Amino acid sequence: MNGQRQVSRLLEDEHRANLDLLGRLEQRMPRWPRAAGPADGELQTMLGHLVRNLQHDTGRHFDFEEAELFTRMADSGDGDMALLLREEHEAIRELAAELLPLAEAAVGGTLDGEGWQNLKRATLEMVERQVAHIQKEGMALLPLLDDLLDDETDQQLAFAYASD
Repeated sequence: MNGQRQVSRLLEDEHRANLDLLGRLEQRMPRWPRAAGPADGELQTMLGHLVRNLQHDTGRHFDFEEAELFTRMADSGDGDMALLLREEHEAIRELAAELLPLAEAAVGGTLDGEGWQNLKRATLEMVERQVAHIQKEGMALLPLLDDLLDDETDQQLAFAYASD
């Protein structure tokens, strides 16, 4: 995606960062602890990034898209895609609500063996859902922004989003 819109670039940068984190977590999974105890430094750092992502970035990103972009998509005739993306957001939010306390417990060193297994399962599911969702947005939403946003609206939305 080489969109000219500032909003497109901001969202695409966040998509890339999210995909990078999810990919590193997925690659690191075979070496995750099988029993209770703290994670090693590398995993601790990645899980800390995941916690921050789940606590702040995902909701902020989704809320912005839903409030500012999906309505514009629907108004331009892409309502079915906007609805699908919104439904995926809800499914990801539900999974994030399950994953967040597990990741926090892992960062805090209080996750037991069963918790590690649940964390692995939920992380793999998050990887699968997020990757598919980001691909859809990259093909359907971001290219539309060049047509949906004029220069002034793009600038206003980009500034508001970056300031949030």
